[in-house]
Amino acid sequence: MFHTCSGIADGHACDHPDHFGHDAAGASGDAAAQSGLKMARSKGKSLRIDIHCHYLNTEVNAKAAPLHPHEKEPAIIFANAMTNDVNRKQMKDRAAQLSDVDRRIKDMDRMGIDIQAVSAAPSQYYYWAEPDIGLAFSREINDRIAEIVAMHPDRFVGLGTVPLQDAKMATAELVRCVKKLGMRGVQINTQVNGMDLADKRLGLDRFFAKAQELDVVILIHPLGFDKGDRFVDYYFNNVIGNPLESTLAVSHLIFGGVLDRYPGLKFCVAHAGGYLPHYPGRMDHAWKARPDARVTIKKKPSSYLKKFYFDSMTFDTRMLDGMIERYGARHVLLGTDYPYDMGEDNPIKLIESVSRLTGAEQDLIMGGNAARLLKIKARR
Repeated sequence: MFHTCSGIADGHACDHPDHFGHDAAGASGDAAAQSGLKMARSKGKSLRIDIHCHYLNTEVNAKAAPLHPHEKEPAIIFANAMTNDVNRKQMKDRAAQLSDVDRRIKDMDRMGIDIQAVSAAPSQYYYWAEPDIGLAFSREINDRIAEIVAMHPDRFVGLGTVPLQDAKMATAELVRCVKKLGMRGVQINTQVNGMDLADKRLGLDRFFAKAQELDVVILIHPLGFDKGDRFVDYYFNNVIGNPLESTLAVSHLIFGGVLDRYPGLKFCVAHAGGYLPHYPGRMDHAWKARPDARVTIKKKPSSYLKKFYFDSMTFDTRMLDGMIERYGARHVLLGTDYPYDMGEDNPIKLIESVSRLTGAEQDLIMGGNAARLLKIKARR
């Protein structure tokens, strides 16, 4: 049997409030106090934990609507009319999965998932807002996720969201998420209003330092490519743009020296890490061949890449196999991108399709790694 220990919802479409259903689950008690009181069902198998799944807060969505978020999101701006129509229909069709907790649990049971690490829909980063507004939205989103965890501590743990447009506010909200709400980490975007995560103008070192001190997970998840003029057709802003955003984010974190300054950070990158984990040789060659690629870091880039964690969202057995071979089974976590149409509805089958894995390695990817990183304890 398993339980979640105490203490310590993918921005693919328009987030206009008319396109979503209503939140079907109610609040219940103090999240931090009630976290970890029940036992998660293992169904006689190894624990299965989804590191990559999303929840949409419909109340915050309605409050943000007058600020016209759809005019600021790359996933909407750099999309043609057909893509935006398809996305609007998807959001109507999947409103229940995004915000109805009972429906979510039924889907988890169908998919064989014991626990979800629930994070906000990336359309709810709100980095473009004034910092105090971004903080208010973040706090309301985080409080709601904590309430969901408190109601179902055997099925959920929380990953918060923070207003990265203001490093001081983001750091304070990170502390509140972990210390008061019992969350296991946070989800962040790949960039902040066009600035990369290592950009000194953002001043995020204080945020990274605190995340390292708190020993929590940072899930990196994109919201479309923000220079996507060439990605408008064929849903390319998601299909190509999202992995490219993650590739850039991880590259800047490595070459910008963030991992040198904070070697204990626990980054997990959605969508199998983007392109970089599958093509690291080129950056290693550049680092050896050119002084302008060695400005900050003293070790080859791939050595830092091996510190990252990646979800299993490859849609391809051979690609997943190669990622596991390169980075080890301890650095790959089950992910679904629930409940979007670009998600993986049968992640267990995908992981089981990798023939090289031993039973112990399967267990690590299915849930053991996430349990370790998220501090979900098991007992029999």
